[in-house]
Amino acid sequence: QVHLVESGGGSVEAGGSLKLSCAASVVTISNSYMGWFRQAPGKEREEVATIDVFGSTVYADSVKGRFTISKENGKNTLCLQMNSLKPEDTAMYYCAAGPWNFRRFDYWGQGTQVTVSS
Repeated sequence: QVHLVESGGGSVEAGGSLKLSCAASVVTISNSYMGWFRQAPGKEREEVATIDVFGSTVYADSVKGRFTISKENGKNTLCLQMNSLKPEDTAMYYCAAGPWNFRRFDYWGQGTQVTVSS
């Protein structure tokens, strides 16, 4: 059974940084289409960043230049470095995995909470 376990969330002040990690089991991150999503209370889930097996990345306009998605293949871990955090970044963050040749996500983690205070 595939497991994706997020960690690294917490509470920070605006302008601060956090690094989220997503440890995977069964699925191999290097061979998978991976992504980070977030959902704030009362809002729809938003795609934050994705990375494919070739290392190509896509970011939501709201996080471009501030967030960086990366794979630590040796640790089978997906990361999201978040800098210059804003209160509007407050949300539950989820990682997701899918087949390398389709831009879809079949597996989801339980999420880690990020709270940014002004």
